[in-house]
Amino acid sequence: MNRIILIAVIALGLSSCKKEQADIMPFEPVIELLSIGPGTVVEFEQAVSLRFSYADGDGDLGRTDPDDHSLWVKDSRLDAPDGYHIIPLGPPDTEVPIQGELVVELSPLFVIGNGAQEVMTYSFHIVDRAGNKSNELVSPPITILAQDTL
Repeated sequence: MNRIILIAVIALGLSSCKKEQADIMPFEPVIELLSIGPGTVVEFEQAVSLRFSYADGDGDLGRTDPDDHSLWVKDSRLDAPDGYHIIPLGPPDTEVPIQGELVVELSPLFVIGNGAQEVMTYSFHIVDRAGNKSNELVSPPITILAQDTL
């Protein structure tokens, strides 16, 4: 009889841990900007490095197909975002909470207009395999210097 009570208590404890974990880390991905830089770049010469943390309650971030994008980054001066591939970040065919950091090197920027410089921001989010979209973040401003003005 004591064994049954002990097993029931352990099962109750494990199920409450699982609920607490779900409360702490939702199944929808959550991201946080850690850094982006440099804050001033020379067009065509310097890539921008985006570093952010991620957390996902069921671990389904990333995709196996390199043509299937999980990260979407939009230049504030343009209409459409660029997609980036993220490899699977959790063990395949499991539902385990994951968290970590990613660093993505973005393509070098360039001045779109005729001015000596432009200021822009990036907005970005990730999407997991279930189609859940993370929160969207906006970077601090980045200044792009035209080459011919240096």
